Amino acid sequence: MKLFQNQKLDLGSSPIGPLLFQMSMPSIAAMLMMAIYNLVDVYWLARVGSKEIAALTISFPVQIVISSVGVGAGIGAGSFAARMFGARRNDLAFRTAGQGILLSVFFGALVIACGLLFPSPLLRFFGATEEIMEVALAYIGIFVLAAPFQIFLIISSNLFRAEGNPNLSMYVIVFAALVGAVLDPFLILGWGPFPALGIRGAALALIIGQVGTGFVALAILLSQHSKYRIRLRDIRPDPAVISAISQVGFPAFIMNITLSIVFTVYNHVLGGFGPLALATMGLLFRVSGIVVWVLFGIGHGVMPLVGYSFGAGLYRRLDGIVRLAVRVSSLIAGVSVVILELFAPFILGLFTDDALLIETALPALRIYSTALLPIAPVVIWISMFNGLGKGFTSMVLLVTRDSLLLVPFLFLLPMLLGLSGVWLAHPVSNLLTFLIVRYWADRELKSLAGTGTLFNV
Repeated sequence: MKLFQNQKLDLGSSPIGPLLFQMSMPSIAAMLMMAIYNLVDVYWLARVGSKEIAALTISFPVQIVISSVGVGAGIGAGSFAARMFGARRNDLAFRTAGQGILLSVFFGALVIACGLLFPSPLLRFFGATEEIMEVALAYIGIFVLAAPFQIFLIISSNLFRAEGNPNLSMYVIVFAALVGAVLDPFLILGWGPFPALGIRGAALALIIGQVGTGFVALAILLSQHSKYRIRLRDIRPDPAVISAISQVGFPAFIMNITLSIVFTVYNHVLGGFGPLALATMGLLFRVSGIVVWVLFGIGHGVMPLVGYSFGAGLYRRLDGIVRLAVRVSSLIAGVSVVILELFAPFILGLFTDDALLIETALPALRIYSTALLPIAPVVIWISMFNGLGKGFTSMVLLVTRDSLLLVPFLFLLPMLLGLSGVWLAHPVSNLLTFLIVRYWADRELKSLAGTGTLFNV
């Protein structure tokens, strides 16, 4: 079947431009589909009310926690499985996939237990106010049930990449998002024979998409189309393999969990300005998220190219890959900011006809979107460090941005500028992050140029 065939690329000699495009497109397509699905959620929920969008925003840190577990376990499992395939230790690669299934069930059950037993304390911790608590409870009570499948989808996506099938990884994510997007209007607004479930319908669409796709991904992983040959004993706890997974995955988990903390701070700060401010944040994140996910897709393409070039001693090629990716990502960010600045009223009008919400969101989008300009090259440089095997460096740089720069600005700038200060915190912190990461990246590239002897392009 063509769906499962992998196109092998020559990472060491193919022209950099086309190669970067081919390596990035599967991740860009998958992430773009997820971003579009997030927008579809907001589009249909806006037809119900601004409180529903605010409740979705409040629940977002919970979703980030779930995906953080999947990203950490997935990157760790994918890295270890790829190394084991390369070392001809297929038995350990198979066991890694089995441990991925086990970790999905374990952590998913833990999330479900916390979400069902302590929903109100969790939502208050993440910034829910009494005005939107009831709506947020309706959402979290349903969507946490998909946690094991959401975690497994991320882990299986990384396992498919590890066996050399990035396209299959893309198909899994795209299909889950597509199912949810198609079901949204039927379940939220009650199209056709379906009842109008409001925000419960959004949660149910999410569950159906992820559960259904999760079973498909599991079936593929266990099928003859996969390199993995998972036996029952591979799913039993293996401390050595779990430890190997965590060594690579833990920094990725920390980076993602920090994002949840940041959104929690956003929710608490914005809660003081009312539900419209929270709903605005939901719109901003999802509109700008389309561009951000494209940038991360390019970063995903850069990472293996950097790793291969570094391992082969092709340092000039490595430098060329990074510089080209920085130019491409900066161009995409620049064009996107111009579009968002010029067409902000039209873009917001696509998602809501609430005049008060548009009035709040219009200046917010124009301020917040400028953060795309400095973050575009930062994403590439962070991916470069990951490709060089310096995950700890990436973690420190991103945690510095979130913990030492963004969070203080979120408290300081609103005291000086009111609600506008909340939107300004992101661009200011991203600009400072750009200066720090650029210095670190330039130093790294100069170090490679000074120590290498192979500079083939």
